Amino acid sequence: MPRTLTGFIFKMGRVHQAMLVLLSIVLFTVGVLPLEIQRRIINDATQGAGFNSILVLAFAYLALVVIEGAAKLILNIYRGWIGEVAIRWLRMAVLDTRKMHLGEQTTLAEGVEMSIVLAEAEPVGGFVGTSISEPVLQAGVLAAVGSYMIYLQPFLALAVAAVFIPQAVLVPVLQSLINQRVKTKITVMRHLSEEMVERGSSSKTSDHQATPVQRLFSTNMSIYTLKYVLNFLMNLMFHLGFVGIFTLGGYYVITGRIEIGTVVAFIVGLNKISDPWGALVDWYRDLKVTQVKYVLIRDASIVDTSNGSMSGAKSIART
Repeated sequence: MPRTLTGFIFKMGRVHQAMLVLLSIVLFTVGVLPLEIQRRIINDATQGAGFNSILVLAFAYLALVVIEGAAKLILNIYRGWIGEVAIRWLRMAVLDTRKMHLGEQTTLAEGVEMSIVLAEAEPVGGFVGTSISEPVLQAGVLAAVGSYMIYLQPFLALAVAAVFIPQAVLVPVLQSLINQRVKTKITVMRHLSEEMVERGSSSKTSDHQATPVQRLFSTNMSIYTLKYVLNFLMNLMFHLGFVGIFTLGGYYVITGRIEIGTVVAFIVGLNKISDPWGALVDWYRDLKVTQVKYVLIRDASIVDTSNGSMSGAKSIART
C-alpha cells in the first residue's frame, strides 16, 4: 500500500481525478450565473420592464439550473464509482495478504482483518471519489459567489466574509479533538474483533467485552457532542450574517445607494455560500479522519513474516 493517503488516491487513477476536477470547474462556473439572472428579474419587475424580457430571463434561469443539475448528477455518480473501486481494492489487498500468509497468522491478525474488510475500508475508499474534486468545486463556488458579491457591493460583502473568520479558527481546533477520539474508536473496535475471534463462543465473552463496548459508547458520544456543537456555532454565525445583510442592506436601500435586487442577491448568495462552506468543512473533517484511518489500515496490512502476524495487530491489541 502507498505510504500516504494522497499516494493511495492517485494510485486509484490520476485521469479520473482530473476528469472530476474538470466537472467541478464547470459546476462552479455555471453556478454563479443564476444569481445575476435573479437580480435582473427582480429589478426589471420593480422598474416596469416588459414581460417578454422577464420571460427570457426566466427561461435562461431554467436552462442554467438544468445544466447545473445534470453536471452535478454526472459528478456524483462518477465519484461514487471511483469510491467503490477504491473500497474494493482495499478489501482485496487485505484478503490477498491473508491468502499469502494464511498459515502464519494469529487470531489477533484475523480480528484486525475482519475489522478492516467489513468496516474500515468503506469510509477510506469512499473518500477517494471526493478527495480532490470536492474542495475544487466548493472552493470554486465560494470564490465565484464571493467575487460576485464584492462586485455588487464591497461593504456588504465584508459583512458576509466576517461570518467565516471565526469558523476558520474553530473547525481545526474541534476537528483535532474529534480525530483523537476516532483513533481510539478504531483501536477499541479492532481489539473487540480480535477478542471475538480468539474467544469464539466462550460463555465469558460477553462479560469480558462489556468494558470495550462501554468505551465505544462513551467515545461515540463525545464525537457526537463535538460535531454538533460545531454545527450549532456555524449555524449561529450564518444567521448573524443574515442580520448584517438585512441591517446594512436595508440602510443602503433606504438611502438609495443600492437597488432591492442587490439585497435579494446577497441573501440568495449567502444561502448559496452556506452549502459549499458546510461541504468544505465536512470535506476537511473527512480528510483528517480518513488520514488517521488510512494509516491504521496501512500499518495493519504490513505482514511481518518473522512472527507470523500482521505487524501492528499486536501493538493495537495491547492499546
